[in-house]
Amino acid sequence: MGAAMANWFTVDHTWALVGLGAQGLFASRFIIQWYKSEVEGRSVIPVSFWYVSLFGGIVMTAYAVHLGSAALILGQTTGLVVYSRNLRLIWRERAMLRASAASEGSSQ
Repeated sequence: MGAAMANWFTVDHTWALVGLGAQGLFASRFIIQWYKSEVEGRSVIPVSFWYVSLFGGIVMTAYAVHLGSAALILGQTTGLVVYSRNLRLIWRERAMLRASAASEGSSQ
């Protein structure tokens, strides 16, 4: 049975599992967003949403490259730009808030 399973499980099967895993990771971002919105009682997009989007998008892009699908590659890489930009804006805002807090703390 083990040898039959080893012969059946090919590189294509591995890539299919990578694709399914990436899709599951990517889809989980909506569960994260829904949960955080329920906790806060309003619609919010937590930072974890953007990280999961980015990592899911990276794995989906790798899968799209493996498939050689220009449409999937274009769609995923476009999303990666958006996710990266949103994270960059969040990091910049947090750095400005830290700097502001530090300057207020030192002036007191």
